[in-house]
Amino acid sequence: MHHDRGMKKWRAFASMPEQYIGLQEVINKQAEVPQPLLTDEQMEQINFTLIEALHTNKQVYLTYYRNGQLIAETGFIQFVDSLGDLFIFIDEVFELKNKRRLSELIDVRFI
Repeated sequence: MHHDRGMKKWRAFASMPEQYIGLQEVINKQAEVPQPLLTDEQMEQINFTLIEALHTNKQVYLTYYRNGQLIAETGFIQFVDSLGDLFIFIDEVFELKNKRRLSELIDVRFI
């Protein structure tokens, strides 16, 4: 009597979990980008946009740097503390509060 094992997927590089984790780290490392440096004019423009968005409650498109990646999100600015290098925004998708450092911020635009 013959018993068929069915379709079995074979993942060549996932046969050893340590090797799979190591390969994933190498791939992630290759995708990293250095943090862009902003000019004084760009930082001043970001500051004005943040303050205006805070007072008018307009939705903004944020781009910030985190862990070697540029991340873009949309949301509403709730709090800005330039001395403490902190701003808080509420994201559009999950409506969660997100604390970020102002030094991580790359760009802010109105939608």
